[in-house]
Amino acid sequence: MAAGSGGRAGMEGPVAALLTALGYTGQLVKEGVLSQEVEKGPCCPHFTGACSWLVSELKAVSLLEECLTPTTGAEDAETFQLEVSGLLSELHCPYPSLTAGSATSRLNDKQSCLQLLLFLGSELQAARLLRSRQLPQEQQQVPEDAGGGEVFGELAALCRALGVAEPTQDAPVAQLFRDLELKIRDASSSLPEGTVGKPLLSRSLEPGQWEHLEEIHQAMCVEYECRRQMLISRLDVTVQSFHWSERAQQCGAAMGQLYEPLRDGLSSGTGVTLARLLSAREDLSVITRATSQSSREKTACAVNKILMGPVPDRGGRPSEIEPPMVKWEGRRSGGGGRKEKRRGKDRRH
Repeated sequence: MAAGSGGRAGMEGPVAALLTALGYTGQLVKEGVLSQEVEKGPCCPHFTGACSWLVSELKAVSLLEECLTPTTGAEDAETFQLEVSGLLSELHCPYPSLTAGSATSRLNDKQSCLQLLLFLGSELQAARLLRSRQLPQEQQQVPEDAGGGEVFGELAALCRALGVAEPTQDAPVAQLFRDLELKIRDASSSLPEGTVGKPLLSRSLEPGQWEHLEEIHQAMCVEYECRRQMLISRLDVTVQSFHWSERAQQCGAAMGQLYEPLRDGLSSGTGVTLARLLSAREDLSVITRATSQSSREKTACAVNKILMGPVPDRGGRPSEIEPPMVKWEGRRSGGGGRKEKRRGKDRRH
């Protein structure tokens, strides 16, 4: 009896992991729920609902004809087991514990229920894999055009962050996303509650809205690339002005060695993509003044504490500038203007 109990407990982990990997989000994947629900057998709506979900997903990727109806109580248990019997016959189930004996008593123990979930999950996993191989090449690969290079780069960065092997151009997209989802769920479950936060984009967008969003993104990229280029040009001009002094001319080589590596790392291009919008959290919508106390805690440095000493007075105050005197150089050099011309005419007459 002890060995049998240990074997049943050993199946719960693989079953829960398989359901999660397949995309099931029901009650059975919650900690401690699977063991309690499968103990009830066909009378449990959660257990029969999970079986029904696996069969519906299996019908979507295969030519399966049979289906399962979730139970609502003990009165539906017999009907459910008869449906399971027909389903397993169509799938050619190799497990005698699920196919031998009376059809209405095969799921009366916990181990048989776990065995059924494991079998249906394995069938669904295999059917999805075969389906992905049968799809046309252009449907199962990450497209190289229409932003495919950007998408592929984001996927590669995500795989590196999760410790997953980077995808290739011929990797099945559906299987890749299922693996990534499983990894993300595992990583998120180990974090304290509230660490990640709620997404900033909380609704789904239609294809037309995504196209419009892409147009807005491109326009903003052009705008901010222009601004970045302007700031980089200002930086170059400022650094050039530092070389004008005699002391700087003597240290020009040393200044260049320090500045050029930093300058090479500056680019007018932007690294902001639409994928960053999907990963943005709600806290990014909170606007904080750059001079606020919370911001200064992260931006303050030792340079801010240095006080400048006395500097030469360069003047330039408008109130201390005397207005210029009006000069009549034109009349003095021209010889008298209109009256002189008039006198010359009178003399000729």
